[in-house]
Amino acid sequence: MTQETVLSLQNITKRFGPVTANDSVSLDLAKGEMLALLGENGAGKTTLMSILFGHYVADEGTVEVFGRELPQGSPRAALDGGVGMVHQHFTLADNMTVLENILIGTQSIFSLRQNLNGARKRIAGLGETFGLTVNPDARVSDLSVGQQQRVEILKALYRDAKILILDEPTAVLTPQESEQLFATLRTMAEKGLSVIFITHKLREVMAASDRCVVLRHGCVVHETSTVTTSAEKLAHAMVGGDVPLPQREQLEAGPELLSLRDIGVKDTEGTERLKSIDLAMRSGEILGIAGVSGNGQAELADLLCGLISPGSGEILLGGAPLKSASPLSMIRLGMGRIPDDRLGTGLIGDMTVLENLSSEILRSGQGSRFGFLNFKTLRKRAEKLISEFDVRCPGTETPVRRLSGGNMQKLILARTLSENPTLILANQPTWGLDVGATAFVHGRILKARQHGAAIVVISEDLDELFLLCDRIQVMHAGHLSAPLRTENTNRTEVGLLMSGQAPGQDEARRCA
Repeated sequence: MTQETVLSLQNITKRFGPVTANDSVSLDLAKGEMLALLGENGAGKTTLMSILFGHYVADEGTVEVFGRELPQGSPRAALDGGVGMVHQHFTLADNMTVLENILIGTQSIFSLRQNLNGARKRIAGLGETFGLTVNPDARVSDLSVGQQQRVEILKALYRDAKILILDEPTAVLTPQESEQLFATLRTMAEKGLSVIFITHKLREVMAASDRCVVLRHGCVVHETSTVTTSAEKLAHAMVGGDVPLPQREQLEAGPELLSLRDIGVKDTEGTERLKSIDLAMRSGEILGIAGVSGNGQAELADLLCGLISPGSGEILLGGAPLKSASPLSMIRLGMGRIPDDRLGTGLIGDMTVLENLSSEILRSGQGSRFGFLNFKTLRKRAEKLISEFDVRCPGTETPVRRLSGGNMQKLILARTLSENPTLILANQPTWGLDVGATAFVHGRILKARQHGAAIVVISEDLDELFLLCDRIQVMHAGHLSAPLRTENTNRTEVGLLMSGQAPGQDEARRCA
C-alpha cells in the first residue's frame, strides 16, 4: 500500500432538519488501501458515503478525488471521477444479461451501434485480472447471489473506478463467498484500487481491512490501523463504552413443543418451496436455521406463523396433530413472532408506539373488556415496556416510523416477549443492527430460552447462530438438512451446506 492520497473528505457536515447526520467529518483514503467504516445505526456512515457518491449534497465541506474537488450532488460526476459504489441491495435487472447490465448507462441511448465483442473481451479481461469471472451472456436471474455481486463490482470496474465503496458487502453471502470476496478485494487493492467497506461484522474488519474509522453521533471518534487494534476496542469505540456480550449457558432441552414432519409447501404456481421438511422445537432450546436468502426460509417462517398451510406432511403441537393454523390461532397457542421485515410485517409505521405494542394482545382477546379499550392501562403497560426494553423514543404517542431500526427491533421484542410465549420465531433478529443493539437482542432471546421457550432463529449471520443456538439446520433449495450440534460443527461445514454441498458427516455429530 502506498501513501498517495486518492480521496479526501474535509469537514463534511450534513443536517436533516434539527438532526446532524455528519458533523465536520474529515477522512482520507490512500491508494491501494482497504478502509473499514464502522459505527452504530444512525452514526452517519451511509450519509457520508452518499455524499461522496453524489446522492446527497453536504451543507459544509468538500470532497476531493485525486486532488480535484468533486462536484457534489451528481453520481455521474462521481463515476467520471473514478468512484464506484456497490449497494447492499443490488441494482441489477434480473431479466437482462450480465453484459447488458454492465453496459447500461455507458453509452448514449441514441447510439445505433455497440461494440459488443469489444465489451465482452474487456469484461473477460477484468474478470481474469481480478478473479471475477462470470459469463457475460448469462441472465442475471440465473446467477447465484455471489455471482451477482461480482457483476456489481464489474460494473464499477468497467467504468474505470479507482475507488470502490461497498455497503454491507457480505450480508447475503456464504462464508466461502465472503472469503472469496475479500480475497478478490485484496487482489484489487494490490493492483492499486482503493476500497471503503461498511460492515457490522467485526470479524471481517479484523481480517480484511488496513485501517478503521469509527463514527459516533456523526463524528469521527476513533481512527486506527487494524493491526494495532482489536474487535473489543472497535466495539467500545462504536458505542462509547463496554459492550456486554451475552453467553449461552448449557441447558438440557425439554420436550418437543412443536414439530414439523415431512412438510411440503407449494406456491400459487405449483412450484415446490419446501420439500420434506423435518424440524423440532424443544423447550429451553434454540434451533438455528442457516442459509443464503431465497432458499425457503421465508416460507418456513410463514408456515410457523400460520400465514401459509402445508400441502403435505403434518404439524404437531405437543405431540398432537394441528388441524389448521392461522396467525391468530398461532398467537393464541403461544407463538411469538419477530419478523424479518420490521415495517412491512412487524410494525405499522403510521401507528404510534402505544398502538403497536397493544396490537397483538388485542388480537388475542386481551386489553379490553366488553369491547371497550382501557387506554389508561394500555398506556401504563406501554411505558413499562419502553423502560424495560430501552426503547428510545419521545413517548408512547410517537409514530413508529420515526424510530431508528434498532429501536423498532426493541419495540417488536417488547411486544413479543412481554407475553412470555412458549414458542418463538426470530427471523433475522439483528439484521442491520449495530453491536450494542445486537447484544441487547441476543440477551433477550437467551433470557427467553432460560425461561423454557422453544425458539427458532433464522439468520444469514453464522456468527449469530453459533453464539445463540444449540443446534443448526441449513436451508438450501427448499430442503432442510439434518440438525447439527453447534459445538460439533464449524463455519466451513455449515457454509458448504449453504452452498448445496454435502460434506462428510459423522452420524454421531447429528442430533435428531
